[in-house]
Amino acid sequence: MKRVLITRPRAQAGSFAAGLQAAGFEPLFLAVIEIRPVEDNSALNRALAELASYDWLIFTSANAVEMVLMRPAFQIPLPGSLRVAAVGSKTAGALQTRGVEVTFVPEEFVAEAILPGLGELRGRRVLLPNAEIARRELPKAIEAAGGIMHEIAVYQTLPAEPDLAGLAELRAGVDVVTMTSPSSVDNFVTLARRQGLDPFNLPNHPVFACIGPVTEQAAREAGLPNLLMAGEHTIDGLIRAIQSLQ
Repeated sequence: MKRVLITRPRAQAGSFAAGLQAAGFEPLFLAVIEIRPVEDNSALNRALAELASYDWLIFTSANAVEMVLMRPAFQIPLPGSLRVAAVGSKTAGALQTRGVEVTFVPEEFVAEAILPGLGELRGRRVLLPNAEIARRELPKAIEAAGGIMHEIAVYQTLPAEPDLAGLAELRAGVDVVTMTSPSSVDNFVTLARRQGLDPFNLPNHPVFACIGPVTEQAAREAGLPNLLMAGEHTIDGLIRAIQSLQ
């Protein structure tokens, strides 16, 4: 049975682990990132109080959905003039289960792919709640199209505390290490080095399975070997990619 290491936060790994088990793998856990809301949410609260002044509200992750919808200032139903876009089926699902209608989900689950579905942006106001260290490609593209971009950091992606059990599994040798964000790549490399491991020459020489092209590019730039990318940029797609190794 192939041993697959999950590096996302444990609280977000349940369905991933269950899917791996159902596919015949042994899921192991070594969280390398921790998600926290930003300390000062005043900018977000002001924006939510003025939602009617925006044309688009864009979510690029389920983490952003959780951080925004948990705020008391967020009210459903939304203003009738506001349209909502979501990157990825998981992000869209997180919105829909909370009663938010999603206008557009791009076929390719990367942030830049959302731009064509937004229509004419000149003079339109766009609210983008995002990670503190989010990539800038989408905001730049919206601004280049004439949109009035309002990007607000709503959560932080921080290095997780080392998990001794997970590190022991990594030292014993795993078959696959999963990567679901550029942050997970960076923090995995840093964590491995701090624990006396060579992330580029690990026991059993695992495959690094990446959820999509942005994460795969981060892994390539970091120098990780044996890269595999999911054809569909979702957790289910990642599991199918790992199955292709059998």
